[in-house]
Amino acid sequence: MLRLFVALRPPPVIRDLLADAMDGVPAARWQDDEQLHLTLRFLGEVDRPVAEDIAAALGQVHAPAPTARIAGVGTFDRRGRVDTLWAGVTPHDALAHLHRKVDQACVRAGLAPDTRAYLPHITLARLPGSAGRAPEIEGWRAVHAGLSSAPFTMGHLVLYQSHLGHGGASYEPVMRWPLETGASQA
Repeated sequence: MLRLFVALRPPPVIRDLLADAMDGVPAARWQDDEQLHLTLRFLGEVDRPVAEDIAAALGQVHAPAPTARIAGVGTFDRRGRVDTLWAGVTPHDALAHLHRKVDQACVRAGLAPDTRAYLPHITLARLPGSAGRAPEIEGWRAVHAGLSSAPFTMGHLVLYQSHLGHGGASYEPVMRWPLETGASQA
């Protein structure tokens, strides 16, 4: 079985900006440069033939390369405790449009539609259960609330394989497809 997801990779200057915000929460497992991405669709575990069908369907996605900006930070909670720190990405409409196109390709390849609300973000850190209510989390949110960037373009869809290990997940790009340039949405 292959654990897969589809994402966009921000350019190096944006990854550097995000790395500068990765501090101040002692228990956090900060993402490294290779882990920084904007997920469009998590696919989960699929067998190789389904993965090949997904790759073929993703190769047929035609969409403008989105132009986006980093816009603030946030957290995800699970069972009343913070488990993820993230940077927001706008504009939501352009990214949601691409998310829908990727989702439609995955449905054509045999997956169920993604029914979760889509919130464009780049995960910066994962938190262990013991850190979920630490005061440093609110301090981090306050310090980085104004995190922002100049517009940037993400020009490729990337199919990643996720490898789970003791230190967290590592991500391996499996395939990538160019998005349409010159017609990017702002």
